This record gives sequence, C-alpha cells and structure tokens, in this order.
Amino acid sequence: MTPVKNNQRERCENAVVKTITKTAAPEARAVVGFANARLAREWRTMAAMVRIFCRDHHRSGSGPCAECRRFLDYAGVRLERCRFGAEKPTCVNCPVHCYQRERREQARTVMRYAGPRMLWEHPLMSLRHWLDGFRKAPEI
Repeated sequence: MTPVKNNQRERCENAVVKTITKTAAPEARAVVGFANARLAREWRTMAAMVRIFCRDHHRSGSGPCAECRRFLDYAGVRLERCRFGAEKPTCVNCPVHCYQRERREQARTVMRYAGPRMLWEHPLMSLRHWLDGFRKAPEI
C-alpha cells in the first residue's frame, strides 16, 4: 500500500512560503522545505547522518529503514518547530532540550557514529556543521 501525498503551502511569520508534504500515516511525515537556508542546511546534515548510520547498521540499500525514517521525520518536526528559528545553535549547544529522552539518545548514537564518517562522505557539510557549533545560543 502506498501512502497518499498531500502537498500544502503554509505561511511563516516572516511571510516566506514553505512546502510540507504529508503522507497518509502520521509517523511517515516528511519535511520538504524550510523557511530559511540555515534550517534547511541543518536538515540536510541530519538526513545525511541518518543515511550513513542506517546504511551501516541496518543494511538498507534504498534509503533509510522504517525506524530511521520515523526518527528523521521526528527530527524534522522538532527542527521545524525550534523556538530559535534561524538563530538556532547546534543541538549539543542548545539550552532547550526539545527531543524526548529516548529520541535524544537515538540522535546522540547516530551522530557519534556518523559524525566522523561525514568528513569523508560530505566534507563541506561537515565543515559547515562544525562551524555552526561555534554559534552562541540566543537568550531564552
């Protein structure tokens, strides 16, 4: 059974339009676009890390497995709803823990494994993520 996709456009606070693709199953929600380039880059970095982790641990050849896809969907929703928006620091430097405890451990596991491998597979993305790590968190 294939999920039915429904493309919708939503207006953000800064009047930028973003496109969100929703599938029939709520746990299979995929985030397609973000309102600004900083969040889109963070999303691409997370997706690359999850692909590396899933490929090496779950042996899924055609993209992430169902478990990793659910985690990636969850991460996309959290990133989309981040209270800091474009000023968002990397998650390790963030004063607000928006992930559930189990998901936070899952993200830590994925990033510990995939982080060093990102240097070889996505060197520019890795460099940008490293530089983003120096961002100061905005005041709450």
